[in-house]
Amino acid sequence: MDNKFELVVCIVNAGFSQNVMAAARKAGARGGTILRGRGSANPEAEEFFGLTIQPDKEVILILSSAEDKDKIISAIYHDSGLTTEGQGIAFSLPVERSTTFMKSEE
Repeated sequence: MDNKFELVVCIVNAGFSQNVMAAARKAGARGGTILRGRGSANPEAEEFFGLTIQPDKEVILILSSAEDKDKIISAIYHDSGLTTEGQGIAFSLPVERSTTFMKSEE
């Protein structure tokens, strides 16, 4: 069964979520949800990636069509990837089922 949607997840240093959303919108995303987070890493992980990991993070969730997913991830990586100030990482997850919730008129 082919999935029609993918969830693009991007984690960046705090303050860089708007950069991610601007890049994602240019690549076809309609919007996203931004969550605040706090990361933790051990010194070996920081050494492996060759960068200092900032604890304050923003997590961006973007529901995308499966066909737009690669364009969106590429745009995010180009503008906010690990080699930028945002030090972002992005990945996608298949969405098995989705629905919308609307306020009922009573």
